Amino acid sequence: MSMRSVTTATFAAEVLEQDRPVLVDFWAPWCGPCKALAPVLTEIAEEHRHELAVVKVDIDDNPEIAVGYDVMSIPTVILFVDGKPAATITGAQPKAKILDSLTPWL
Repeated sequence: MSMRSVTTATFAAEVLEQDRPVLVDFWAPWCGPCKALAPVLTEIAEEHRHELAVVKVDIDDNPEIAVGYDVMSIPTVILFVDGKPAATITGAQPKAKILDSLTPWL
């Protein structure tokens, strides 16, 4: 199961208007740490598919989303709950650390 890509056009419907938490991976194709983090996020998406959605935003194609949420470096992962950022994880972190950050919502 691969993560869905979200664009500026679909961000509100796919992230902000969801009734469950949405984990958003801000990434770019040229970012090595982003590529390293992708399989970890895919695992989290599969293991927690009933509790949360996991999507990705290519910051090169959708820079306004990244700017709007002050994403200064990638990878950055932001958990949105009820349409608002609830947790931010910057850098390629190990799965356990990411899950620890998400625990209150899982």
